[in-house]
Amino acid sequence: MTDDAPCVTFEPLFPDVAAPRRATHGSAGYDVRAHVLGRSVRTNGAGGSGVIHADERGVLTLAPGVTALVPLGFRARLPLGYEAQLRVRSSIAFRKGLMLPNAPATIDADYPDEWLVMLKNDGGQAVTIEHGERIAQIVFNRFEVVEWIEGAVATSTDRRGGLGSTG
Repeated sequence: MTDDAPCVTFEPLFPDVAAPRRATHGSAGYDVRAHVLGRSVRTNGAGGSGVIHADERGVLTLAPGVTALVPLGFRARLPLGYEAQLRVRSSIAFRKGLMLPNAPATIDADYPDEWLVMLKNDGGQAVTIEHGERIAQIVFNRFEVVEWIEGAVATSTDRRGGLGSTG
């Protein structure tokens, strides 16, 4: 890392939580792990909102159609001008049928609380999430802050249609 590289301040909330890591030198995403041992997890589904609990081994069972906010066991502060985009790991989507309904999810630089991953069981049977399992990845994105001004927006001389008009 160079002296001018942006830094993320990482605060583990439990002794067994490590900072997110890239699996390989060429990986864009930093893997994050479920931290569910002894924890309650907020859910939402066809039956409304609720709470589920991981069992004594740290296994969380997610019923079909249920969305859960899976805790990661840390909070972090990003440098200004950056967002963290959360994405499900492809192996989790393929093997377990879990998806991020708001993918990519954005965590803003000033978000102060524990990071969570919203996972939905999109399959037809219950799926388990184990404590410490790599469930998602973080990809960082730089953004610009712009000012909005009111004014007339001229249409172009090349009449363009609406959504999907360019083929």
